[in-house]
Amino acid sequence: MSPTALLRPLVTSLVEEAVLAPSMHNAQPWRFVHREASGTLELHGDPARGMPRQDPAHRALHIGCGAALFGLRVAAEHRGLRPEVRLLPDPEDPWHLADVRFGVPSAAGGDLGALHPALARRHTSRFPFSEEPIPVELLDGLCAAARLEGCRLVVPGDWHTDTVMGLVHASELFEAADEAVRAEIAAWTRTGAAGEGTSADGVPAYAFGPRQYDVTAPVRDFGAAGRTPVRASARFEKTPQITLLGSAADTPESWLAAGQALHRVLLQATLDGLATSLMSQPLEWPELRFDARDPLSAVGYVHMVIRLGYGPAGRATPRRAVADVLAFA
Repeated sequence: MSPTALLRPLVTSLVEEAVLAPSMHNAQPWRFVHREASGTLELHGDPARGMPRQDPAHRALHIGCGAALFGLRVAAEHRGLRPEVRLLPDPEDPWHLADVRFGVPSAAGGDLGALHPALARRHTSRFPFSEEPIPVELLDGLCAAARLEGCRLVVPGDWHTDTVMGLVHASELFEAADEAVRAEIAAWTRTGAAGEGTSADGVPAYAFGPRQYDVTAPVRDFGAAGRTPVRASARFEKTPQITLLGSAADTPESWLAAGQALHRVLLQATLDGLATSLMSQPLEWPELRFDARDPLSAVGYVHMVIRLGYGPAGRATPRRAVADVLAFA
């Protein structure tokens, strides 16, 4: 397939949709470089936007960049382009995560183009979901979506769900006792107070959701006492519907695959009318992460816990300007 020369406005619009992807604390740890001579769009990780205490191996950073890569693929196929992806193309540069070249436009959009409407609609929801069960057919479809990206999505049974939720609550205690972790979270929290970072990234106060009424809330509470406006309290669902995304390996390449699978699952869930949120807390602690897996499953490593349900979709969180993440060379 011969590469297609892309004009700068088209490249800009592709990246603009790619960066709608989720990332840990909305840190947006990606950079893009378009090599105009070869027509290659490079994806790089940005270690300056990493989290040394919560993500020392940069697994979450890779997952976020993988999600952005998948968003780029969706945006390209929506425009009739065929993206060819090469992961980790430069052994000498571990932050050069992917090269993407675009083939001759097809007569119609690719298969991923059907997910395009969900790119702008998908938002993390830290609000309570209803107790209405999700149809098995929808869960099966999400599992199939993960497999298309080389990963597995596990729908845990009752005992496994209870185990994972226990790990979530244990991680909250670990987090509360670790000053460095609390400081790292605060650095990516945006309440409008003086001295905070830019308003173009991080988690804004309007996305915190309500405070938990009791101790069952299955979402991270970004609202540290004394730093956030008064928020209403609410009861969350008694038994959250969760799924676990994982793979057989635990390498940078598998993390990038997990990011692409994650975004594919989230976009499909959005089209299915489901609200979603991500629960990474127990996976940030090595002593808890291993216990999240089902020992009878083929999934050797869990990369993300996804909460699904029927409820408020949440609001869009800010994104950095494309000019800040895209360079032409």
